[in-house]
Amino acid sequence: MEKRFCMPCIMLTLALVGFGVAFYDSYQIYNGQPLWCPPPIGGCNVVASSPYARIYNLPVGYFGTVYYLYMLGVAALLAIDPYSRALRTAALTYAALGAGFSIYFMILQFAFIHAFCIYCLVSAVTTFALLAVAIAHVRATAAAAVQGCCWGANEARPQ
Repeated sequence: MEKRFCMPCIMLTLALVGFGVAFYDSYQIYNGQPLWCPPPIGGCNVVASSPYARIYNLPVGYFGTVYYLYMLGVAALLAIDPYSRALRTAALTYAALGAGFSIYFMILQFAFIHAFCIYCLVSAVTTFALLAVAIAHVRATAAAAVQGCCWGANEARPQ
């Protein structure tokens, strides 16, 4: 019996959450509307209007939207073929890249902007969760390969 992995499904959910946050941010900025920010934090518009909120004159939210769409696609493909080495590597590499950028943006908010955006924080948590799940998936599938439940290109997978 084929072992089922739920990690790609968790990655799909996290990527959808991240996409929703990044899309809201991008949509509001594109339309010139202020971001709704819950009272305890309240720095969303300060962060969004800072000079650090743009890369090559594009809002950071646009890059976040593309990032989460990519992760959504990789997670969907991993749900179909959880043993694909290329897909596992792509998920792990891109999740690590996203985590690195999240650390960079958190440092900018803390040290230079002196304001925090709830959407940035949710995106950072989502990105680190994606990285953790990608690592767990790589470990689980690597362990399955050692146990002999992965099939080669010439072998048929049991249905």
